[in-house]
Amino acid sequence: MNHSLKAVVIGSGVAGLAAAIRLAVQGLQVTVFEKNEYPGGKISALEIKEYKFDTGPSLFTQPENIEELFQLAGENIREYFEYVPVEITCNYFFEDGTIITAYQDIEKFVQELSQKTGEDPQRIKQYLQQAAALYNDIGFIFLNHSLHKRRSLLKAPFLKAVSALKWKYLFKTLNKINSVAFTKPHSIQLFNRYATYNGSNPYKAPGMLSLIPHLEYNQGVFYPTGGMISITNALYKLALKKGVHFEFGSPVQRIIHSEGKVKGVVINNKNIGADIIVSNMDVYGTYCSLLFDEAESARLLKQERSSSALVFYWGITKEFSQLGLHNIFFSKDYATEFDHLFRLKKIYSDPTIYINITSKYEPGVHAPYGKENWFVMINAPANTGQDWLAYIHESRINIISKLNRLLNTDIEPLIEAEEILDPVLIENKTGSFMGSIYGTSSNSRMAAFLRHPNYSKKIAGLYFAGGSVHPGGGIPLCLKSAKIMSELLVEDLKNRRH
Repeated sequence: MNHSLKAVVIGSGVAGLAAAIRLAVQGLQVTVFEKNEYPGGKISALEIKEYKFDTGPSLFTQPENIEELFQLAGENIREYFEYVPVEITCNYFFEDGTIITAYQDIEKFVQELSQKTGEDPQRIKQYLQQAAALYNDIGFIFLNHSLHKRRSLLKAPFLKAVSALKWKYLFKTLNKINSVAFTKPHSIQLFNRYATYNGSNPYKAPGMLSLIPHLEYNQGVFYPTGGMISITNALYKLALKKGVHFEFGSPVQRIIHSEGKVKGVVINNKNIGADIIVSNMDVYGTYCSLLFDEAESARLLKQERSSSALVFYWGITKEFSQLGLHNIFFSKDYATEFDHLFRLKKIYSDPTIYINITSKYEPGVHAPYGKENWFVMINAPANTGQDWLAYIHESRINIISKLNRLLNTDIEPLIEAEEILDPVLIENKTGSFMGSIYGTSSNSRMAAFLRHPNYSKKIAGLYFAGGSVHPGGGIPLCLKSAKIMSELLVEDLKNRRH
């Protein structure tokens, strides 16, 4: 490939880092412009007193996406990054006192769920087998290929996927699919939860999302040594090794283009030339703030935004043996919680609480011995100007009250360190429009197909990677978006030469 081609990557989130590595390996001169003073986007870290926290994503699946980047770059991943399998994917706590341990071992998990809920073991096995089939026959093609270029669809066994697709997975909601698959409310709620993996509502999102549990139960959950920040650190080091240049504290002001081609970007009121531009910004922000394209911005806004999050980072002066790395305390009324989030744009008074505790895997590293670092998160609506100070105050009281009840402990006196992240801060720090973590939601049948492609149809040389474009949000899909983008770029450059 032409070494004189200059590429600019806007943003150094996980997809921006992966995109920069892929372009550098292909021989382009790559510069990443990042508005923050650090790489990683949502995958960053926080220290309060003696406690260390990952600030954003906390679930690590499909490590092969990262392995592939190191293989492509000809580097030994073990020199940069290590991870271990997690034996218990999650502990689930219900208001009626039921506690379900989701073991990584499928046989153990099936036995546990069946014993605790009375669910037919065969139904659970069948569901997980169906999730695997959905992923392998349909999901794999959708997640690894552009849906917007005929040539990529011709390469993919697309017809096979269409013939394998059972229309109920498009036309029925995830909740409807789960309500038929299972007979017990605990099982239905547990598997409805997977809609939140891309910020969606299980009572509106299509049944296709029932393939998500496949990643956890059939493929496995892992813990990156050092916490999730080690993903950012490893990819940043790899990018530097491959010659990528980073400019931190450098927000892009505008993308320059003329006659249907990119020309460069404006940084600090200076024009910087580029042949290729990859935006890892929220796609709405790219069109609105960098391209000043009002028509496309308005079109993107028609799609419903995903949910956001309210996070409390708590240093806890005690160890809880009943908690693990991932823990969920379910709302008593899941349907009402999601109605609040998406229709009323409010936080429900009885929210589902997620607690991530990395000190369980590295005691003494992320919290002092005998103490724990709690990343406490509840789903929040996208920011439309709600009174977040009031929500923070109310939610903190409601969270502590629920945890006191379900853990039979007084939590408040145990909190010796605290920081808070709300949707407004998420937008300010990561550029996620309205604080929506995953860009648009999947709350309609066609949402997956309406995601913006990984390239511009109007401006040659402009590409997109990240959670707000195809194939979607979350670390595995962000890494896949960078791969799809780079494959499209290689094809485009070949065609340009011919």
